[in-house]
Amino acid sequence: MKSEKRSGRPGVAARKRIPQLRSGAQCVVDGLVDAGCEVLFGYPGGQVLEIFDCLANSPFKFILCRHEQGATHMADGYARATGRPGCCLVTSGPGATNTVTGLATAFMDGVPLICICGQVALAKIGNDSFQEADVSGITRSVTKHNFLIRSVDEIPETIAKAFYIATTGKPGPVVIDIPADLQKAKTAAKTPHRVKMRSYNPVYKVDPAQIRDLADAVNHSESPLLYVGGGAVAANASDAVAAVARKAGIPVCATLMALGVFPDNDPLSLRMVGMHGSVAANYAAARCDLLISAGARFDDRVIGKADKFAPKAKIVHIDIDISSLGKTVQPDLSIHGDLREVFEALAAEIKPASHREWLEQINRWRSRYPFTYPRREGELMPQTVVERIYELTKGRAVVVTDVGQNQMWSAQYYPCTKPRHFISSGGLGTMGFGLPAAIGAKFGNRRDTVVCISGDGGAQMNFQELVVAVEHRLPLVMVILNNGCLGMVRQWQELFYGKRYSGVSISQTGRTANEGVPDRPGFLPDFVKLAEAHGATACRVSSEAELVPALERAFSSGGVQVVECIVSPTANVYPMIPPGGTVADIINRTV
Repeated sequence: MKSEKRSGRPGVAARKRIPQLRSGAQCVVDGLVDAGCEVLFGYPGGQVLEIFDCLANSPFKFILCRHEQGATHMADGYARATGRPGCCLVTSGPGATNTVTGLATAFMDGVPLICICGQVALAKIGNDSFQEADVSGITRSVTKHNFLIRSVDEIPETIAKAFYIATTGKPGPVVIDIPADLQKAKTAAKTPHRVKMRSYNPVYKVDPAQIRDLADAVNHSESPLLYVGGGAVAANASDAVAAVARKAGIPVCATLMALGVFPDNDPLSLRMVGMHGSVAANYAAARCDLLISAGARFDDRVIGKADKFAPKAKIVHIDIDISSLGKTVQPDLSIHGDLREVFEALAAEIKPASHREWLEQINRWRSRYPFTYPRREGELMPQTVVERIYELTKGRAVVVTDVGQNQMWSAQYYPCTKPRHFISSGGLGTMGFGLPAAIGAKFGNRRDTVVCISGDGGAQMNFQELVVAVEHRLPLVMVILNNGCLGMVRQWQELFYGKRYSGVSISQTGRTANEGVPDRPGFLPDFVKLAEAHGATACRVSSEAELVPALERAFSSGGVQVVECIVSPTANVYPMIPPGGTVADIINRTV
């Protein structure tokens, strides 16, 4: 055999760069890293084992949740607390279908979220394979967009597109469904440095003429009102909104999703508007001559009877989501654009004003109709619990609520002064959201105190996630307002269904503090024992004298604490505008 003579010069083949091949699973992990993912929530299964095999060497933290719904709510809470997209990873079939409620929750409230699902092998789709589900079809109506990967070469670009879609325009959840065989396949495709999509181009330039029209309306208004929604949070427009409000002397009311965008303790703040909002905010909406909706969608729980809302006002609707403009209430002026840019441009055009008579009238309403409640001898009032939480945290905590009466009492009695410090499920009203969302918020916001305020109904829906907080030694306080019933449903049945109570009792009648559970089914569940079984520290209180020491211990412990508060079973949320009603129908009982 002849030996080849080496010339010292590389051959043609040697000079060609050999492409670096990656598995589809590695592309997923690398794509998350490239997008800045810091925490990934999820649950493993057969069709995502390739991805989980790559997670061991990833630089971000993986959080093993106890249910896929918990994973989506944690990713949601993380996103709301930080402003960065939340990420979760689940398997096919039931793993994917268990995320639907969490996806719908994020979709309704405009929360950026990336959900990666495993899927059966590409060739098996449509054959009723084991743990197969039509994830694209199932999630189409509850996501901003979804992808079914059909080639391993698509994965890097699709991951980048998903983050781009989720975080631009009106934010929202995006699902990526990845067949198991494509996770194993190899590709030389790289993550693009820049995403460009022909069919999606969310770039909006503020129209100077519209800004001038809006400024003219503000300058000539005698009784203006700013109606601020969750879009102001997404746009990071808090400072810009405040600048306009203070320069032009415009009072501000907020939706549940916008609490904290404008400080509740500011003299111009009317706090929450709508069904359980302040009387002053609702009266102001009924009497104003100019209503500026900033990132709000005129939700039915805010406006009640649509044709009677703000009947005297010229209505301006500003939103980044063009489909929201005119959807429920026909505005006199629609402005499609980024809220922060609109308000920064508006601030330069408006004139300083004080609106003294208008603000004096508002202050009279505020003084006459404050948030208040009766004190009942021998009962711990749920409103008192929220007030004490506010006092002990000095109003600086990130408050994450569940849904129902506990949610409304939190909004009313915990004045919020910073955006992203009041986190709650608004549009979908998802019970079971509070605890996992609080855990997600704490992972995203380690420095601030995070407190979850829940009812006894919602607490039972995802209580299993408490062990995740224990496992990761998160300083987290969960306060359960236990009234022994599904409180908001009971309230509606009391007020609108002739006190015909049906399916609302989860009674705790007769429970005595810290004496364990007597041998009677009406005393179950025992939240203290349930929390301790998950590794948390817990206590039960039933009086105001017990409440403050218990909360002080909880907030100073540095661990996972559950404080169960046995509260009045008949306390209602007031004020209340009946569904489909107007301000003339406000129920404002204080006794």
